[in-house]
Amino acid sequence: MKSLLKLMTEQLVESFEKCGYDASFAKVKVSDRPDLCEYQCNGAMAAAKQYKKAPIMIANDVVDTLKDNDMFKDVNAVMPGFININLSENFVADYINKISSDERFGYESEKNPKTIIIDYGGANVAKPLHVGHLRSAVIGESIKRILKYAGNNVVGDVHLGDWGLQMGLIITELKERQPELVYFDDSYTGEYPAEPPFTISELEEIYPCANAKSKEDDSFKERAHAATLKLQQGYAPYRALWKHILGVSIEDLKKNYGNLNVSFDLWKGESDADPYIPDMIEDLKTQGLLHESQGAMVVDVMEDTDTKEIPPCIVQKSDGAALYATSDLATLVQRKQDYNPDMVVYLADKRQEMHFTQVFRVAKKSGIIDEETKLIFNGFGTMNGKDGKPFKTRDGGVMRLENLISDINEAVFSKIMENRSVSEEEARNTSEIVGLSALKYGDLSNQASKDYVFDIDRFTSFEGNTGPYILYTIVRIKSILSKYVESGNNSDTDKISILPASGQSEKELMLQLCRYQEVMRTAAEELAPQKICAYIYDVSDSFNKFYHDTKILAEEDELKKAGYIRLIDVTKKVLESCINLLGFEAPDRM
Repeated sequence: MKSLLKLMTEQLVESFEKCGYDASFAKVKVSDRPDLCEYQCNGAMAAAKQYKKAPIMIANDVVDTLKDNDMFKDVNAVMPGFININLSENFVADYINKISSDERFGYESEKNPKTIIIDYGGANVAKPLHVGHLRSAVIGESIKRILKYAGNNVVGDVHLGDWGLQMGLIITELKERQPELVYFDDSYTGEYPAEPPFTISELEEIYPCANAKSKEDDSFKERAHAATLKLQQGYAPYRALWKHILGVSIEDLKKNYGNLNVSFDLWKGESDADPYIPDMIEDLKTQGLLHESQGAMVVDVMEDTDTKEIPPCIVQKSDGAALYATSDLATLVQRKQDYNPDMVVYLADKRQEMHFTQVFRVAKKSGIIDEETKLIFNGFGTMNGKDGKPFKTRDGGVMRLENLISDINEAVFSKIMENRSVSEEEARNTSEIVGLSALKYGDLSNQASKDYVFDIDRFTSFEGNTGPYILYTIVRIKSILSKYVESGNNSDTDKISILPASGQSEKELMLQLCRYQEVMRTAAEELAPQKICAYIYDVSDSFNKFYHDTKILAEEDELKKAGYIRLIDVTKKVLESCINLLGFEAPDRM
């Protein structure tokens, strides 16, 4: 279904052409001055130079052709040449009745769906998730949902760090602690135990201990490097231990990502790309792209059009070891073979931009990825504390993600219990739902590339531009709808018609709902969850103004009351659709 903006633009195109002006000047947009009009067209300003006429003359020409158009309540030319537009209440009501009969509110799926891989998560096995993992997971999950909703075939990959030195460090520390384990008995020839020799808690303690030891003990570090090499070369005892590390870690990661309502289609790691590295290196050599530089093997990626230096991409260290770039390139080889994607989107700290620039250029230059395949780096800023520095615990350490979630849930619980309208058990359950909205909305409402301040008091507020405010709006609508049914009315509102608006706040709410498909399209095209956040805040604000201006359930005209009920039911469904794309849901009561 065509959006309101498209329908209006089509009318303006016809008018511009009828007056002898180019159709490209007829674009309509939401008004910058809602106090003056609902929509505007600034094309006359741009056309003035081409047609050597005053903008107001062009605007007047166009407006004269639109005066009898039933779509518009009024269209005016305003100095120096703006065209101000207000839609007719009847047209808006007809339009919203049409889109409300569609579960996607007029938003159409991609005519040519793409296969898209989202690389997000990025956790390292054997380490707990911490606040540094939050943005990648939350933004990536929302982008995945938005692109799927647009009709694409989307595959989310956690891309675990499971193949580096941390594996050797854990194995070496475990050998020092429990040398009697069969994995360290050179004469052992039997099958290795099915049960791991450690719990997740023990594993999470082993790694930092081993890491600290490697920085002080060169001998320990050398043994860890040797263990890593043996693992990567296929040494059976260490492979068995590695599988235990993966099994225990992934089970815990799934639980913790699940607490964020984040899931992945693929649980692959760097190790899955390792078998592709030898052939990839050989192919780069055959193409003459790989050359030696200070002992390492590199690919030059600098281009003539670059305005700043782009260093060569190091693909292999002097000792033959692989690097992150090697693994990322080999992963692209695997993804091309398995999925032949049209697009691959990477979520990572924006400070990794140079790394991905180098990797993308090698991938395109070597033919690992076709030229038409889009490789997108969606870099995000840091989550900072109130002091403007990266978020830490009170004692200065990196906060575990589960502790952050617990803190925000506790803050929400305290606010819910202030009014004592629900039981403690219900308040606990509700606080988890609302807490997740506070956490996710607080992150997603910011442009991904920008740093932001994590303010637990502001994020958990039930007022202002916050997740709890959005949920409170939905819950308020649910309450009105329940009371409507309890008073003996039919719960099926789908057959009720929304009547033309009789007040300004009612019309503003309708116009906000009519923006749905435009917002969804923009969010998908720009990979921008923040566009949806801004939209649902506008919708919530418009609903609450309408709610305060209108006696919905006390309306004596039953037809009018039914129309109100249908309107707010559509509002609820629009908000619920949007928060699902952001990765959270609403409770029934708050």
